[in-house]
Amino acid sequence: MSSSLFAPLTLRGLTVPNRIWMPAMCQYSAVPDGDAAGVPTDWHLTHLAARAAGGTGLIITEATAISPEGRISPYDLGIWNDEQTAAFRRITSFLKSQGTVPAIQLAHAGRKASTERTWVGRGRPVTPDEEHGWTPVAPSAEPFDASHTTPEELTEEQIGEIVRQFADAARRALDAGFQVAEVHGAHGYLVHQFLSPASNRRTDGYGGSFENRVRFALEVVDAVRSVWPEDLPVFFRVSATDWLTENTEDGREGWTSEDTVRLAKELQAHGVDLLDVSTGGIVPDARIEAAPGYQVPFAEAVRTATGLPVAAVGLITEPAQAQAILTEGHADAVLLGRELLRDPYWARHAAAELGGEVATPTQYHRA
Repeated sequence: MSSSLFAPLTLRGLTVPNRIWMPAMCQYSAVPDGDAAGVPTDWHLTHLAARAAGGTGLIITEATAISPEGRISPYDLGIWNDEQTAAFRRITSFLKSQGTVPAIQLAHAGRKASTERTWVGRGRPVTPDEEHGWTPVAPSAEPFDASHTTPEELTEEQIGEIVRQFADAARRALDAGFQVAEVHGAHGYLVHQFLSPASNRRTDGYGGSFENRVRFALEVVDAVRSVWPEDLPVFFRVSATDWLTENTEDGREGWTSEDTVRLAKELQAHGVDLLDVSTGGIVPDARIEAAPGYQVPFAEAVRTATGLPVAAVGLITEPAQAQAILTEGHADAVLLGRELLRDPYWARHAAAELGGEVATPTQYHRA
């Protein structure tokens, strides 16, 4: 039986003070070009700091690009240069001062790159001939949908360079003060594009069989793990399913929950310490009817089959619901997204409701 929401969790040599965590949520608020491109701003500091002051045990930055071409939008954060690294130190320092563990999600958007902010044309694609636009890259020259630019198929040499960029980004993240590195392998971005047969049509050593399709993900994990300290954990975010197999009206082959369990065993052997289990993202027209906690069973399946610690996501909103996910052994931590946007002090309110404790800023103490 898992511990409660307010119990610490130790992964390698790092202890997270509680099981209430914040997942990566893009803010699309960085400068799009020039020397300040990808550099975190006052908005990012305020946004993340508020949740730390609210008692959140671990906070993962939004998808942070390992290269300019790896950004989802021109307004994403990056970790490919010294200016970005230095600016992140202010954020990680504050999070640590509140007892919160700072984590970073390292990402490459692949064929879903070069889009607008979500509130501009619903995140429409930005074509290469538009300001701030570029041509995306992908495992195969298959666009995300008819409105997206057809990506350039990566050569094996280019794949190797991206693997090196993940390692370089992890080095910078460590220098910036982060204590957890998470590889983004979900939501239809580049690593996920290699995993899923719906987007990976390659016929070389990176496509076809399951073993070939997971090769890139494992190479990225190995690259990150090789530069990340032995006593600090590495996470991997996965889409447990593309929702294609579950969609009886869609005949395409996709990534399945069985594939995720199989991958989890490989990731565990390559030094991943926790699987952050989400779903979806590889195609634009796979739809499901979401209910509270609808993604939790996928996390539990990994935990049961492998013993690998997992974090559960997906419409987790109520303290009692989150507590039950842990005490019933479905997951080892919960990641609250939209609910933490609505209530930065969710952890503190949950502690009051359930009789737990979370860290309180010194400034809030009164004799």
